[in-house]
Amino acid sequence: MVVTGYENTALILIDCQKGFDDPKWGIRNNPHFEINTQSLIHHWRLGHHNIVHVRHSSTEEGSPLRPETQGFEFYDWAIPMNGEKEFVKNVNSGFIGTELEAYLRENGTTSLVIAGLTTNHCVSTTVRMAGNLGFDVELASDACATFPRESPDGEMIDADLIHTTALTSLHGEFCTVKTCSQILNNL
Repeated sequence: MVVTGYENTALILIDCQKGFDDPKWGIRNNPHFEINTQSLIHHWRLGHHNIVHVRHSSTEEGSPLRPETQGFEFYDWAIPMNGEKEFVKNVNSGFIGTELEAYLRENGTTSLVIAGLTTNHCVSTTVRMAGNLGFDVELASDACATFPRESPDGEMIDADLIHTTALTSLHGEFCTVKTCSQILNNL
């Protein structure tokens, strides 16, 4: 069965890498991140739609996302298959220093569904740039996640609050925030 809908839409997976399991990040929010993201991947593959994997190659000393570490590897469930395209970045945006935009345009992609890690960093930066580049973007709120952060005044900010604030800042200006169920109901 070929799924219809979303023909000109690519699923962009941001930094679905083992390095985010490192305890240095703290406790991640959204315990259903993996299941929800895998559901999007499954449905995109079922419909033979375009999936793009973006991976972070950190240049920071000691980062669990450096290319020589196991943390650089994709999660087993996020390994590109059947010719799915991969782009490697060194900064927060999947568009900077990569051929992502050119690839999407060459393939007639006008819309994106974005999922991955982390909501307030690489996901947010990629969503903002995608919106500014003219793509119609849906951000899967329950297929992204983040970690607690320390504020400039030393207060620890809860990961759920950071996640919600990032989604709120993006929605209606750079993208439309939807749940995986809302996205999949349109397939």
